[in-house]
Amino acid sequence: MSKPNLARRVADAAEIALANRKYVTFIDVVTGLRWVHSRHVDTWRQGRAATLAELAPVDDDRLLTAAALLKDWATAKGLRPVETPYVSGSRDRRELRFTADHAQEAFRVHWLSPDLSEARVRQLTERQSKAPDLVVVAPLNAWTCATCGDTGPYLIMEEDVSHCLTCADMDHLVFLPAGNAALSRRAKQESGLSAVVVQFNRRRKVYQRQGLLVEEHAMAAAEERCLADEEVRLRRRERDRERRADQDVDYQTRMAAEITRLFPGCPAERAQEVAAHAGQRGSGRVGRSAAARALDENAITLAVVASIRHLDTDYDRLLMSGVPRMEARDLIRDRIDAKLAEFRRVR
Repeated sequence: MSKPNLARRVADAAEIALANRKYVTFIDVVTGLRWVHSRHVDTWRQGRAATLAELAPVDDDRLLTAAALLKDWATAKGLRPVETPYVSGSRDRRELRFTADHAQEAFRVHWLSPDLSEARVRQLTERQSKAPDLVVVAPLNAWTCATCGDTGPYLIMEEDVSHCLTCADMDHLVFLPAGNAALSRRAKQESGLSAVVVQFNRRRKVYQRQGLLVEEHAMAAAEERCLADEEVRLRRRERDRERRADQDVDYQTRMAAEITRLFPGCPAERAQEVAAHAGQRGSGRVGRSAAARALDENAITLAVVASIRHLDTDYDRLLMSGVPRMEARDLIRDRIDAKLAEFRRVR
C-alpha cells in the first residue's frame, strides 16, 4: 500500500472516530484500518500479548508510519495532543506496549477536538489516565496455573502467564452475574478489590463481559442500596428509554436522508425501511457501526446492499437450499450491481 493511500485511509478512520467521540486514538485508527480487531485489543489489554504488534498483520514500522500519519492529520485539524498511559488489566498492572522496539509515546497520544470544553477535557483526561479494571477470564479450554499447577473456573494474567485466583490472592471474591447495572456499579464501589469477568464468544469472536468478582460484604451492601431506591431507578429507566427512542428516530431519519442523497433513484419509503432496519439499536447490523452513525458513505452503501440482497435477489432461497454463503453472494452480485445502478439514477 502506498503512503498516500495509507494516509487517506488513516484520515478516514480518524474522521469517523472524531465525529463520534470528539477525540481520536491510535487504537481507533488501527481498528478502522482493520489491522487489529477489537478482540485483539481485548487480548492485549488483558495482558495476554506482549505487544499489540504481535496481533497485527503488519510490521512495527508500518504501525509507526500510521501513528506518524495520524499525527500529521490531527495537527492539520488543530486537535490537542494528550499523552495517555496504557496499563494492563492483569494483576501486575504493567505498562502496555504497542511495539517491541520503538518508543511508545507516538502511540499513546490521544487527539482531542478543540470544540471540547475544559471540563470535558479534564473528565476525559482523568478517565483515560485511570488504571483499567482487573480482568479475569472464564476460560473455555482446560488450563493450569503457572504457580501451583492447579486449575479453576477463572484465570488472571500476571507476568505473561496464567494464574489461579488462589495464587493471585483473589479467591475470597464472589461472582456477581451481569444484568443489573445498578447492583454491579454499587457492588464495585463498595468492594476494595474487584475484577471484571470475561469469556470468549467463539461465534462472535469477542470477549464478552459475564459479571464481576467482588467482596461478599460489598454485594450485600449493594443489594440493600438497590432495594432502597428501586422505584426511583425504575422512573429513571423509563425516561432513558424514551430519550433513546427519540435519538433512534432522529438517527434513522438522518440515515434515510443520506440514502436518498446517495441513491436518488431509491424510493423514499424504501430508504426509510433500510434506515429503520439497519439502524435498529442492539441489532449489531452495519447501521449501528461507528462509521454508519457518522454517515460514512461506504457504511451507508453496505446497508443498502444488505437490503437489496434480501429483498431483491434469491439470496435467502439459495442459503435455504444449502448454497454456501460466499458462493451465494457471488451468484447474486450482478443483480445487486444492477439494482445499485438503478438506485443511483436520478428519477
